[in-house]
Amino acid sequence: MTTSVPRLELLSITKQYPAVCANDKVSLRVMPGQIHAVLGENGAGKSTLMKIIYGAVRPDAGEVRFNGQPVQVKNPSEARALGISMVFQHFSLFDTLTAAENVWLGLDKGLPLPKVIERIRQVAGEYGLEVDPLRPVHTLSVGERQRVEIVRALLTQPQLLILDEPTSVLTPQAVDKLFITLRKLSANGCAILYISHKLDEIRALCHHCTVLRGGKVTGEVDPTRETNASLSRLMIGAEPPELEHREVALGEVALKVGGLSVPKRDPFATALDSVGFEVRAGEILGVAGVSGNGQQELMAALSGEDDRSPAGSISLFGQDIARRGPAARRRLGLHFVPEERLGRGAVPTLSLKANTLLTRTENVNPSGWIRTRDVQRLAEQLIARFQVKAGGPDAVAKSLSGGNLQKFLMGREIDAKPRLLIVSQPTWGVDVGAAAQIRGELLKLRDAGCALLVVSEELDELFEISDRLVVMAQGRVSPPIARRDATVQQIGEWMSGLWGRDKAGAAVEEPHAQA
Repeated sequence: MTTSVPRLELLSITKQYPAVCANDKVSLRVMPGQIHAVLGENGAGKSTLMKIIYGAVRPDAGEVRFNGQPVQVKNPSEARALGISMVFQHFSLFDTLTAAENVWLGLDKGLPLPKVIERIRQVAGEYGLEVDPLRPVHTLSVGERQRVEIVRALLTQPQLLILDEPTSVLTPQAVDKLFITLRKLSANGCAILYISHKLDEIRALCHHCTVLRGGKVTGEVDPTRETNASLSRLMIGAEPPELEHREVALGEVALKVGGLSVPKRDPFATALDSVGFEVRAGEILGVAGVSGNGQQELMAALSGEDDRSPAGSISLFGQDIARRGPAARRRLGLHFVPEERLGRGAVPTLSLKANTLLTRTENVNPSGWIRTRDVQRLAEQLIARFQVKAGGPDAVAKSLSGGNLQKFLMGREIDAKPRLLIVSQPTWGVDVGAAAQIRGELLKLRDAGCALLVVSEELDELFEISDRLVVMAQGRVSPPIARRDATVQQIGEWMSGLWGRDKAGAAVEEPHAQA
């Protein structure tokens, strides 16, 4: 940081929406080579501020300066021309195009596509980001899409890189590699704005931290001199509550999976290979693994979206549901929260109250009439109980921050009192206070006798809430291991599919459903 001219300076940036002031006279400066964290609870205005810098949103008032010069960034294309790149929390990729074609859209069109493919492979290999440039985006998991976004940003050789929750679905090993990348960029003079709810990451990576609460700057600190507890207090006004993980008596087998083999739907999918496990009432079974190893396909098979499962391979409370659809499974008590919030968990353009009807049909009469007052009341209750920051039940889903939409969707399914709850990435992009609340609610469900299957790429989360763990790798599932017997190192090795041999090198039995 040899120059005194800030790479980026914001002066009294203000953005007002009908229901909320997202940014209220926000000022900050980022120096060349500085990794600058922006910390705040869900709905604090972080993503709106980043979109203003990137030209995706226009401010109502205030000034943006880049390299000391006032600029009016009218759109992302102008931002990229200045040297500003951004990795969004909600991805901006076209599903029908390949990864390479999506990257190509943001680059100089004078560069031929074969050269772009070559550069993607080069950058992805250099930074340890596994990306297949020829795969259509619609076949990619959330984690794989995020890697495409990061590679696309790195290919532009930015002067300012904005990262909005970049590690939310990356493994610890991938996070370490990303940090090496970011430190290299910083050493070469690239300024980095880093949004994350992971306090350990901010303390390990960032040089400076600006804290937002309610759209206003409430503090600036050196994160290396702070603790997780002190950062939590700055962000949410308190430390997150300690979770209580009680010992409970296990009940009946809720979900039993055995011999679940499902071929690929397309050349880029992962086939499920003799998957087997069981989940009992009163326990949480955590599923760890690197994104793209069959988690999506397993969730589709369990939720009923993919009806190709062999007869008898999936049982719910003793009933064969392998060929039943989502509605039939829901009637038996199975509720499901997918990893993709917008598009699968919620319809982006519908209101929150309308989105309750996707899975909560108790407010629809047998004749098909909707009891609108009851629908309104349910949405109000979910917003209040799960502390969702929104403009009320009529707010459209896409208007919410990622974390607040996640709280609403999790609340919608938790409140349904399921007998079996299957959740993928329960706290993705959620602040520490809300994450603790969601995990606490999951433990309450477990204590009440619900069976839970939780798929997460947050190992800390799985170790915090799970009773037993399995790992997915290459479409197969490891044998289960009790949380108290598992180590992060062992689970990390299993993520590479290395559970087939014990420490002495002897072969061990392949996993199957328990009797």
